Amino acid sequence: MFTGVYSAVAVLAALNRRNETQVGAHIDMALLDTQVSVMGNQALNWMTSGVVPRRVGNGHANLVPYQAFPTRDGDLIIAVGNDGQFAALCRVLDIALDRDERFITNPQRIRNRADLIEALEVITVQWGREELFEQLEQAGIPAGPINELDQVFANPQVIARGMAIERHGRPGVASPIVIDGVRMASDRPAPGLPEEIEPDFQ
Repeated sequence: MFTGVYSAVAVLAALNRRNETQVGAHIDMALLDTQVSVMGNQALNWMTSGVVPRRVGNGHANLVPYQAFPTRDGDLIIAVGNDGQFAALCRVLDIALDRDERFITNPQRIRNRADLIEALEVITVQWGREELFEQLEQAGIPAGPINELDQVFANPQVIARGMAIERHGRPGVASPIVIDGVRMASDRPAPGLPEEIEPDFQ
C-alpha cells in the first residue's frame, strides 16, 4: 500500500516535470525501497548512533511516553510530544513524575522508559477510557482510543466523512482523497471473481 501511495506521488511529480520540460520519465518503484524508507525513525537512530534499535512494543522510538496505555475498559494511545505536554499529563493524572529527575526531559524519559511506563500504567488503569481521553483532550495532550473495527465504523466522524461505502450491494472503504468537496470514489463496485469490468477510460 505504501508503495502505491509513493508511486502516485512519483507519477504526479513526473507529470509536473513533463509539463515544464516536455520530457517524459521512467519511474522505478520497488517494494523493498519503500519498506526501508518508512523505517525513518529507527533507521536514522541507527545511522546517527551506531546502536541497533530494539523493540519497544507500540512505543515511539524517540518520544516517551508515546504509546498505548491500559484503562479499566480498553487501551488508549497517549502521545506526549514535549516536556510541556508531559507536565500537563502529570497534572491530569495527579502525579509528580514531571519533577522526578529521571523523567524531567525527554532524553531522560527515554533512558528510563521502563520505569516511567510502569509508573504511568499503574495510574491509567484506574481510569475509564472515555473519561481519561476527555481530560487529556482538554489539557491539550494528543490521545485517542484504540478501537475495534466495528467501533471505527460506528465513530460519528467516520460516519460523517462517509468512509464506509456500498456499490451495488458490495461494501468498500472510501478513498481518503476529497477534492473541492467531492470524495474521489468510483461509482462502480469492486469486481467480483471471476468478473471483469471495463475501465472508466480508454
